[in-house]
Amino acid sequence: MHDLVVVGAGPYGLSVAAHAAAAGLDVRVFGRAMASWRDHMPAGMYLKSEPWASDLSAPGEGTSFAAYAAAHGLRAEHGRPLPIGAFTRYGLWFADRLPVPVEDRTVTAVLPRAPGFRLETADGGTVDARAVAMAPGVMPFVHLPGALRDLPLGLASHSSDHRDLARFRDRDVVVLGAGQAALETAALLAEEGARPVLIARAGAIRWNTLPLPLRRSPLSTLRAPHSGLGTGWSSWAWSRLPGAVRLLPAQARTHIARTALGPAGAWWLRERVEGVVPVRLGLRVVRAVPDGDAARLRIDLAPTEGAGVCESAEADHVIAATGFEPDLRRLRVLDASLRETLRTVRGTASPDLTAAFASSHPGLFFAGLLTAPVFGPSMRFVYGASFAAPRLVAGVRAHLAATEPRPRALAAR
Repeated sequence: MHDLVVVGAGPYGLSVAAHAAAAGLDVRVFGRAMASWRDHMPAGMYLKSEPWASDLSAPGEGTSFAAYAAAHGLRAEHGRPLPIGAFTRYGLWFADRLPVPVEDRTVTAVLPRAPGFRLETADGGTVDARAVAMAPGVMPFVHLPGALRDLPLGLASHSSDHRDLARFRDRDVVVLGAGQAALETAALLAEEGARPVLIARAGAIRWNTLPLPLRRSPLSTLRAPHSGLGTGWSSWAWSRLPGAVRLLPAQARTHIARTALGPAGAWWLRERVEGVVPVRLGLRVVRAVPDGDAARLRIDLAPTEGAGVCESAEADHVIAATGFEPDLRRLRVLDASLRETLRTVRGTASPDLTAAFASSHPGLFFAGLLTAPVFGPSMRFVYGASFAAPRLVAGVRAHLAATEPRPRALAAR
């Protein structure tokens, strides 16, 4: 029986594995390394975070993005956007340097089996572990607006469904959303020769400003400190104090997780959208239906603040860049006896966790998006892995120590 099995091999799963291996645990890692980044993001995208805030986490030195960039002749500079491809290759480089292999196997079930868990894999295998760290990434939590869910296949999709947007050349595409994913998807569509239109519930598009220099006067730094999540005191707090966020009342935490660092476009994207992509704001989709026998659809819209259809749009396809919704119920890989009995954060479908990322079921830990209602918005970003991974592994070690079988003489005494 292994000490720990990590389910998921994205930035959080790989970081947990690095810390677990360094701690001497018998650990195995299952999943396709950097799968979301390799398979679910269009070529040509960039990270919104700064290169120095995009590190995976491992004890010691030599595994940062800066180290990777230096070894491969890449530029990693503040204020210079980082291509998705470069970050993906960094993650794969990080995975190759782990002291344990990343096994490209799909876990299909996590079941409670005393004194720990049994995991079943798609290839028919089984693995037993005393502890499990769930790091599933974001793909189980894709959020598609209800009005789109009954459309025939081929008319509607989520932004994470596309690796190549060239197939939409010469087609009318509606993009839903006002955040980075929506804005960059719309820009890339236009650059691929499609005819995108952006529709958003928001009344205005928010744009981040050009980042301030890292080296500034003490007064300027005091007024607006840098952090891994952006500039300003609120961003500094969410990035540096996830443990303090956990101590807030549940209602405050869920509000912070839902609203902090809300939808906005990167400063370097603005000129690729404004004057290029038509934008219709303050509208919500109330109905989307196929337009007769043609491979097109009609989207009925209503004011965000109001009722009744006020206008409509026609398109060959609609892409919902509407984010991800952390919901434990969607994590079907967890056996129902676990999924339905875990204690959750009040008002959410996310697991309630200890300071060591441990759930209410002994030995079951979580990392990544599902933990945002506990630790705040940093868990939605790669940057949060540096906080989560070492604390989660410390929690696993404490669990293993507490459940270690006692020597027979000591038990008898």
